[in-house]
Amino acid sequence: MKKIVLSFWATIAFFVSFAQEQVKQSSIYDQREAFNPQFYPYPGNDFRSASGEPGPHYWQNHANYKINATIDTVNQTISGDVEITYTNNSPDNLKFLWLQLDQNIYRKDSRGSATTTEAGGRWANQKFTEGDVIKSIAIDNNGKGYTPKYNITDTRMQVWLQDALQPAGAKIKLNISFQFEVPERGTDRMGRLKTKNGWIYEIAQWFPRLCVYDDIQGWNTLPYLGAGEFYLEYGDFDYTITAPADMVVVGSGELINAEECLTADQLKKYNEAKTSEKTVVIKSDKDLTDKKIKYKSATNTWKFKILNARDVAWAASRAFIWDAAKINLPSGKNCMAASVYPIESVKKNGWQRSTEMVKGSIEHYSNQWYEFPYPVATNVAGTVGGMEYPGIVFCSSGTAGGSLWGVTDHEFGHTWFPMIVGSNERKYAWMDEGFNTFINDLSTDAFNKGEFKSQAFFDDPSTPYMVNAVFGEKMDGLYNIPEVIQQGNLGIAAYLKPSFMLHQLRDNILGRERFDAAFREYINRWAFKHPTPWDFFHTMENVSGEDLSWFWRSWVLNTWKLDQAVKGVSYVKDKPENGAEITIENIEKMPMPVTVLVKEANGKEHKLKLPVEIWQRGAEWTFGVPSTSEIKEVILDPDKTLPDQNRNNNTWKKAF
Repeated sequence: MKKIVLSFWATIAFFVSFAQEQVKQSSIYDQREAFNPQFYPYPGNDFRSASGEPGPHYWQNHANYKINATIDTVNQTISGDVEITYTNNSPDNLKFLWLQLDQNIYRKDSRGSATTTEAGGRWANQKFTEGDVIKSIAIDNNGKGYTPKYNITDTRMQVWLQDALQPAGAKIKLNISFQFEVPERGTDRMGRLKTKNGWIYEIAQWFPRLCVYDDIQGWNTLPYLGAGEFYLEYGDFDYTITAPADMVVVGSGELINAEECLTADQLKKYNEAKTSEKTVVIKSDKDLTDKKIKYKSATNTWKFKILNARDVAWAASRAFIWDAAKINLPSGKNCMAASVYPIESVKKNGWQRSTEMVKGSIEHYSNQWYEFPYPVATNVAGTVGGMEYPGIVFCSSGTAGGSLWGVTDHEFGHTWFPMIVGSNERKYAWMDEGFNTFINDLSTDAFNKGEFKSQAFFDDPSTPYMVNAVFGEKMDGLYNIPEVIQQGNLGIAAYLKPSFMLHQLRDNILGRERFDAAFREYINRWAFKHPTPWDFFHTMENVSGEDLSWFWRSWVLNTWKLDQAVKGVSYVKDKPENGAEITIENIEKMPMPVTVLVKEANGKEHKLKLPVEIWQRGAEWTFGVPSTSEIKEVILDPDKTLPDQNRNNNTWKKAF
């Protein structure tokens, strides 16, 4: 989902009563709690190794989809049939299946309407539909066909099987006919936008999808309420979209019948774009009103295919300008960057630069972390502020410049979290939004020599304002499901704080080489699999060679704060030339390593880096400095990289 733009001053006013002069407080730090040896709730097993790797008997179920759908632009509806081939790789007999019917969130009687809509905000639904209308369900179990019993509860559907689906690879087919009305504003994840050249349809969460059955919880059936996103099985998708012939349709995966859908001139440019480093316009603004273009029939059927994905989405419009270019991948393979947008989106640094941005984003992440796995990466301009799906993202048609780069890069960053690394984002928003925000920072630094790197003070989380917002008394912690996190807190708790956490781990704890190796290994280990937070913790520790339980306990499992202070300076035998002894204190509950800058009266300086283990002994630590003159000043965290709550006590100066 898009980076949430914080109402910054409102956030500060709410969370911060910040004063430069703070009353000196006694320490509440407890080393026995911070460094408690019991951290992991369960040992490794055959499914999930204690090293953080998938175990030798790791399993996950699999769902392939074949979908035929039609868009009705008069009644604003989508109708279709889906054939789902579901494979049970678990060791369990499954007597029933659970599916997600996300369109039911738009019903007036949905749980989302009763909670999220009442609370307001970007996920609130302003108008209601009838949700998913299920016309029929049929089961094919090894040639045995029947109509199953099923019941629908809010955004979930339970389908009972006549015979349990056997473990270890048994398959079953479900055939479901469905229909729904496209909401104009679909919880900022889908919908339709009216432009001067026609409606733009952004279609997502649009067909019945299997819930995940895993070794952690069994069936994962949390309802779709708005803030919580998705947890889905991987599989292959073949799908067709039948639409009026004058519409352009783009979707997840590869268009496999371009010659049937495009004019001869468009097809030529489409093929040219596949090998072009520069953006090639496939359908221009002039084509939108060119009455000479003739179509073979009233409708076109667009055929798409994508492999090893967790979902598909698509968009359609008569108003689309369409351009594309080649993406270079580190393996030597190529794929395509593409953009579709209305004429209204063409402005200074507007959507005509989108494909350039898509190309830069995908190439960076592919080289830095893991190769982009899909044949096309398409950016769609429409009503949705920012939302991600495999191979396609929806971004606001009104963005330009740094805002366009930011939302485009963020949504495509989600390809890595949680589409390649398939974490449960309905429970752990910090594992997809936060990890993605972290890699976005590195991508933004790299794109076009930092063209859109912001210098705004609130982009530096270590500033006093941001520290007090991130660690404020009313700020929710990371380890909460999105609906439990207050809406005004989600931008920090799901995006900013976990990103800040990873920067701290990379820059102040492990160093960039060790961090990058461990983070890259985490992605490789769990590509197209379902990791838990504990799999992430295990991997980062085992690959880096560090026990980080104190770090996860501070940043993820609790809302601890950091406040390091200089308590005092003394001299060996009261003589400065014999060396100094400096005492520092950890006042709050979070331990972190300490960087100390010591300045002598004679001009000499000492910069010491003390490991986090100094805090294993208690709230105070005294260390020696080989000074030869009086100490003039002692500064903790001189580069101001730590989230210290009170920087006034970070400095000690000689009294005159």
